Amino acid sequence: MAETPFLARAPGDLFALRGREPVTAGRYLADVAALAARLPEAPYVLNLCADRYLALVGFGAALARGQVTLLSADRSPHRQRELAAAWPGTVAIADGVETVIPTVLADARGEGEWANFTIPADRVAAIGFTSGSTGEPRPHAKPWGALAAAARAAAARFGLDDAADPATVIGTVPAQHMYGFETTVMLPLRAPVAVHSGPHFYPVEVAEAVAAAPGRRVVVTTPLQLRALVAGGVRGASAFISATAPLSPTLAGEAEAALGAPVLEIYGATEMGSIASRRTMEGEAWTLYDGVVLEGDEAAAARVPGLPEPVPLADLIQAEPDGRFRLLGRRGDMVKRGGKRASLAGLNRVLSEIEGVEEGVFLAPDDLEANPAARLAAYVVAPGRTSGEIVAALRERVEAVFLPRPVVLVDRLPRDAVGKITRRGLQSLRDAPKEGS
Repeated sequence: MAETPFLARAPGDLFALRGREPVTAGRYLADVAALAARLPEAPYVLNLCADRYLALVGFGAALARGQVTLLSADRSPHRQRELAAAWPGTVAIADGVETVIPTVLADARGEGEWANFTIPADRVAAIGFTSGSTGEPRPHAKPWGALAAAARAAAARFGLDDAADPATVIGTVPAQHMYGFETTVMLPLRAPVAVHSGPHFYPVEVAEAVAAAPGRRVVVTTPLQLRALVAGGVRGASAFISATAPLSPTLAGEAEAALGAPVLEIYGATEMGSIASRRTMEGEAWTLYDGVVLEGDEAAAARVPGLPEPVPLADLIQAEPDGRFRLLGRRGDMVKRGGKRASLAGLNRVLSEIEGVEEGVFLAPDDLEANPAARLAAYVVAPGRTSGEIVAALRERVEAVFLPRPVVLVDRLPRDAVGKITRRGLQSLRDAPKEGS
């Protein structure tokens, strides 16, 4: 099996920024070698580093030792114990978070410049876990070749492959989330970009990173964080990239106007990685990454470079004559009522575009189709609006059978570290006392 270099960069390339301190690719390899020498014999490494540069050092050190990195944005003691039980022999690499399993402290103290190393394309480099938004998190092995191919395709798609015009990536998404891992860990390994170490959660932190970064500045974020960046007026970036949840054209338009840069979206899933992109304001259609092919009835699966088998899509799509595609909704997202069908994602989008609604989500009871008395519910963050006003606005936009009863006004929706609403969170809303009508 062919082998490829771990780091596709020249030793003197700017690889990372730690605050305003530059780190070259050669220095990065030295830090990787120093940490690898301290890692114990172990089959799996749980990378818990919040500092993005240290997360990169930890990933490289594990690869250098032949160890598989477990990626989990949930750093809680409970999750650590779960993963250690499911993957015996796991050790953690951490940079300050509380740990309850054997741990090695991540740091950056390499000396000199160390040699690069190669990795077989079919070797499993990492195991990513689904967010649990549709149930319990499920593991998915990531071969090195697939990760490297996806990084190269993303760099080409977003214009980040030009060494003469390098960019700095600033991420608001944890490095351990698959989307954050692809864009802020794999990209600097395979393309001429630097990464800002962060972490960045608040708009002021993103603004400081944008001000410190040289060249083009690309902010990797989510719809929830993008809304905060708009409110914070974070300008100076060359582009914003969003994923993890559908981005409404309304928010995309507000962001482009307020932030002065294009807003781009990535489509993908933990199972297959990122496979397509679009600029939200240019329409609904998505363009596949180079090398990705949709196949089967209704394009039911994606063939992704580096993965051994086609990956089934969780979404229904409509192919366009020009090779692009549109999303029709998740396969398990369609609800039927009174002989009519609707997508929960589509209903959520309509809800979010009502004036005064900051965010909202529809929830379907398990017996919606079987019980004539069952109704959809909606949970909405809308300061200053009443549930009756929201129902009235929805009545102009959706079929009557899909009007929610009740509409529950809440202060916030239950989201995980990357802004996704999990099934467990929705169940907590459903089981809470109801207010509104």
